[in-house]
Amino acid sequence: DGRRWSDGLHQAVEAKENVKIEDSTQTYATVTLQNYFRMYHKLAGMTGTAETEAKEFWDIYKLDVVTIPTNKPATRKDNEDMVYKTVREKYNAVGEEIQKLVQQGRPVLVGTTSVENSEILSRLLKIRGVQHQVLNAKYHQREAEIVADAGNAGSVTIATNMAGRGTDIKLSSDSKISGGLAIIGTERHESRRVDRQLRGRSGRQGDPGTTQFFVSLEDSLMRMFGSDRIAKVMDRMGMEEGEVIQHSMVTSSLERAQRKVEENNFGTRKRLIEYDDVMNIQRETTYKRRKNALFGDQLSIDIADIQYDVCAELVNNANKNYDEFEIRCLSTLGMEPGISREDFGKSKPQQLITQLDKNVEAHYKAKNEALRAQIMPTLKDIFKERGAVIENVVLPITDGKHGMQVVCDLKKAIATDGREVIKEIEKAIALGIIDQEWKEHLRDMDDLKQSVQSASYEQKDPLLIYKFESVNLFKKFLSRVNYDTLTFLMKAGIPVQEEIPTNAQSVSNRKDSPKLSTNRNDDEQPEEQPQRNVERQSPIKNIKIADRNQRVSVQYIDGTIKKDVKYKNVEEDVVSGKAVLID
Repeated sequence: DGRRWSDGLHQAVEAKENVKIEDSTQTYATVTLQNYFRMYHKLAGMTGTAETEAKEFWDIYKLDVVTIPTNKPATRKDNEDMVYKTVREKYNAVGEEIQKLVQQGRPVLVGTTSVENSEILSRLLKIRGVQHQVLNAKYHQREAEIVADAGNAGSVTIATNMAGRGTDIKLSSDSKISGGLAIIGTERHESRRVDRQLRGRSGRQGDPGTTQFFVSLEDSLMRMFGSDRIAKVMDRMGMEEGEVIQHSMVTSSLERAQRKVEENNFGTRKRLIEYDDVMNIQRETTYKRRKNALFGDQLSIDIADIQYDVCAELVNNANKNYDEFEIRCLSTLGMEPGISREDFGKSKPQQLITQLDKNVEAHYKAKNEALRAQIMPTLKDIFKERGAVIENVVLPITDGKHGMQVVCDLKKAIATDGREVIKEIEKAIALGIIDQEWKEHLRDMDDLKQSVQSASYEQKDPLLIYKFESVNLFKKFLSRVNYDTLTFLMKAGIPVQEEIPTNAQSVSNRKDSPKLSTNRNDDEQPEEQPQRNVERQSPIKNIKIADRNQRVSVQYIDGTIKKDVKYKNVEEDVVSGKAVLID
C-alpha cells in the first residue's frame, strides 16, 4: 500500500486487472546516497566489515579505513569451507552438522541468503525432529524474543542475513563450556562483508565459538565463477555422492569470486555517481535559488538578476526587428518596451538592455504600488474588525492565466503598509514556478539518461554525451524559470469578481456591450439606458479564527449566503476559496 511502479508499469497492470488507471507518478526530487552523504561537512562511522570496502570509501568519500584491535583476543575458530557437488548433498550435510552440535549442547545460528532458503531448511529440520526458531522478515515482531533465546545451550536459530543485526547473542554459562556459539553458513554471499557479519555473531568479547560455511557447486556464486573446474577435479578424484572437499585453495577461490563481484558492483555504483555528479551541480544551483525563494532573504537580488537576464534575451532574440521586440515585451512583460523605433535601430544591444531593464523596474514598482493601494483598504477593515482573532489572510493572485493562493500575516501586512504582502507574493510565485519547472526538468534528464545509452553502439562514451546535452537542458530550464517568474510577477494582481446582472435588458443596454447586427435602421434602435453600477467584491478570505465556535456569516461563489453559523462548520469552504467571510 502506498507504493507504485514507475515508467508506466503500474498503469499496465491496472489496465490488465481492469481497475481504474491512475496517473503516473512524477519525481519531485532525487539524490543518490553518495551525494546525500557528501552534503555533510564531516563523515565518519564504525563497522566491523569496512575493511573489504576500503577502496570504495576512499574513491567516493576520501575516507581512510582504520582497523581497531578487538577489546579481548578473539578465540573463535573459522573453518575452511565444505564444498559439495549438489544442493541436496549440502543441505543433508547441514542437517547432520546441526544435529551433532545440538547433541554437544551448543547453541547454533544458521545463516541463509533468503527467506525461501530459511523455510526450506526449517522443513528439513522438522523432518529430522530438531527444535528450532526461524528469524526472517515474516517473523520480525518476535525478533527480540528469538534473539534472547539464541544463546541458550542446544537452541537452533535459522536467520536470514538481514535478520537480527545489531543485537548481541548472549551465551549462557553452559553454552560457553560446551564450545560457544556455532555459526553455520548455508551459502556464500556475493559480498564478503555479509559473510563476515555472519561470522561476527560468534566470538564476541573473547567468547568461544566456531564458524563453518557449506557450499555446493550449484550455488549461484559458484555457477558464475569456477564451478566447472572444481567439478572436473572432483570427477577425476572419483568422489562419490555425499563426499566433500575442504581445502584452503577452494576457500580462496571463492573469495576471489566474491572480490570480482564486489568490483563489478562498485563499478556500477561509481558509474551511477558519475551521472549524478552532473545532476548534483544543477541541483545545488536550483536549490540555492529555491532556498532564497522560500526564506526571501536574497529574493530581491534574484528577481533583479532574472529581470536583467530576460531583458537581455528579449533584445538579443529580436534580431533588430522592432515589431517582434514590441510583441515579445507585451506578451512577456505586459508593458510597452518604452523604447522608440528610432532608438531601437541606432542603439547598441547593451544600451537597449540597460534601458529596457530600467523601464521594467519602474513599471514593476508602479504595479506593486497600485496592488498595495488595492489591497490595503480591505486588509485595514479586516484588521480593525477582527484583528484580535485573525492571524493570517489568504490572497488569490492571478496573472490572467494561472492563479495561486498566497498566505500573509495580517499584523505584518498592516505594520509594513502592504510591503509584506508584496514580499509574500514574490516568494510564492518564485517558489511555485521553480518547483513546477524542476519536476519537468527531472523528467527530461531521466529521458536523456535513457537515450544516451545507445551511443555505446557508436563507440562513444554515453557519459560524455550526457554531460554535454545536460548543459543545454539546464540552460533551457533556467530560461523557462526566468521567463515564467518575471511574466507572473509583472502581471500578478488580485482578481476582481463582478456581480452578474439578472436583468437581461440591463445587460444588452450596457454601454460596453457589443451591438447586435439586425435589419433595423440605426435610428430605430432604442435609446441607451444609463450604465448600471457594477458592484465589485474583493475575494480576500480570512482564516485562522481563534475560536472556531464563533458565529459568522459567509457568502458562497454562487451567491448563496449563510448567516449565524459556527465557523468550524464552514471553515473548509472558506480555506478552499468556495466561500468568503462577510460578517
